[in-house]
Amino acid sequence: MSGAERLIYLPLGGAGEVGMNAYVYGWGRPGKERLILVDLGVTFPDMDTTPGVDLIFPDMSWLIERADRLEAIFVTHGHEDHIGGIGHFWNDLRVPVYCRKFTGHLARRKMEEHGADPAQIEVVEAYPDTVEAGPFSVSFLPVSHSIPESSSLVIDTPAGRIVHTGDFKLDAAPIVGEAFDAELWHSVGKTGVKALTCDSTNIHVEQPGRSESTLGDNIADLVRQADGMVVATTFASNVARVKTLAEAGRDAGRSVCLMGRAMLRMVSAAVETGVLTDFPPVISHEEAEDVPRGNLMMIVTGSQGERRAATAQLSRGKYLGMKLAAGDTFLFSSKTIPGNERSVLRIVNAFSEMDVNVVDDSSTLYHVSGHANRPDLEALHDLMKPKMVIPMHGEHRMLRRHAEAAEAKGIASIIAVNGTMLDLTGDSPVVVEQVETGRIYLDGTRKIGALDGVVRDRIRLALNGHVLLTVIIDVDDEPLGDPWAEVMGLAETGRSRSPLVDLIEAEAAQFMARADDKVLLNDDKLDSGLRRVVRQVAVEEIGKKPEVTVVISRLA
Repeated sequence: MSGAERLIYLPLGGAGEVGMNAYVYGWGRPGKERLILVDLGVTFPDMDTTPGVDLIFPDMSWLIERADRLEAIFVTHGHEDHIGGIGHFWNDLRVPVYCRKFTGHLARRKMEEHGADPAQIEVVEAYPDTVEAGPFSVSFLPVSHSIPESSSLVIDTPAGRIVHTGDFKLDAAPIVGEAFDAELWHSVGKTGVKALTCDSTNIHVEQPGRSESTLGDNIADLVRQADGMVVATTFASNVARVKTLAEAGRDAGRSVCLMGRAMLRMVSAAVETGVLTDFPPVISHEEAEDVPRGNLMMIVTGSQGERRAATAQLSRGKYLGMKLAAGDTFLFSSKTIPGNERSVLRIVNAFSEMDVNVVDDSSTLYHVSGHANRPDLEALHDLMKPKMVIPMHGEHRMLRRHAEAAEAKGIASIIAVNGTMLDLTGDSPVVVEQVETGRIYLDGTRKIGALDGVVRDRIRLALNGHVLLTVIIDVDDEPLGDPWAEVMGLAETGRSRSPLVDLIEAEAAQFMARADDKVLLNDDKLDSGLRRVVRQVAVEEIGKKPEVTVVISRLA
């Protein structure tokens, strides 16, 4: 391996998936590079594949093992898939965390919640202010997105300039936050951009993106014309949308109530940090109970069907004393993220049974994406004129399409999924190493590996049920009484219509009576034989092969 210094890029999360973003850049001799980390996010579990799991992180083992070479962490914006892992991993990494004011407000809270030092969050101003981090000079370049103070990063290195877009869209009128400034971006790009590491989420959308400001009239018309109570849900972090919804309620003569902790927390943070001004007055949920239905608008959390959020609870009956009724209107001012369709549809059907009028995003009148569509991505390529484009933030199909779009313009590109280390030193990216990556689950208060077997066993228990069989061996190495069984998650009776427990116990007792000393004196053989008996009975009676635990107690 050459000993020459090199510029590397290594995604640990976010490349080949949407969510869980974590990107490493490094400069130096191979194996001795000084490193920075861009973003440290999470993704969310589902009951089908990760039952009981609270959060999912990228596996940060590679970086933790090299924490002595890490200079800093830079956070592009405050969405959970970019900031959610900061508090969980800071004690393993222990370097300063740089971000802008609004993001810093959210990051400090996360540090406090997980016992990390909030003083390590350092708020910096936007470009051209820079942070020196080892061989890197990093600036926060304002960009439009669906959360305030989103930023791309201008990363100057000894090998040239990298622009890491983060999540972005081209929006000249985003309502809240900074508009996309093409002149500023041109000034950044005119000195030469070696690599554009670029959001790929909406590469498959062929129409140019729409501005957040195009929604106001449509939402206002809907709220003004609605009878009964109006309830709207959107991403709590999209405070521009929350403001548009609140203004529509106020202008229609309705009292506005925000409901859900995340909604209240985000709006409060935006007001405290000065990014949200002139927000309409709101009332508490206690006050909302006394407002006539036709004069009330609620803005609530839970646009993705989250079970404990306000939307789901309203669909099940009530939330903080409030109920929906026939003739009310419920607006989803949001797009359903792939994977959440069933949860959202369950809520929509529940509202339908209440005779609530549900309005979703299928008309595109009430929601716009926070990510750049293909024409906008190509416009950014043209504006920045990079030597290479590295697609990130997207599923594999998105990365592939983005790489193809760049190459069609004569720009070098490559698909680099999680664990793919690229050398960016030359004029085109080169794969130099494959790093083992994966997922870490937050299960309760503990982090566990995706391959540790905990969740796998949980799924098997859920699918197959469980039998606990207990046997006692006396001091003479003979069975003391018959085995007894307890079952969980299995039908009580089977084909013979006899209790399943009774049949298991009877067959296990016969096995014990037939067993010779070689079996009775060997716990492993006894365990194996009894498991086989239990499963055979279960298969014959109910067609299931349960998980079996055999407890063997030997009297001294």
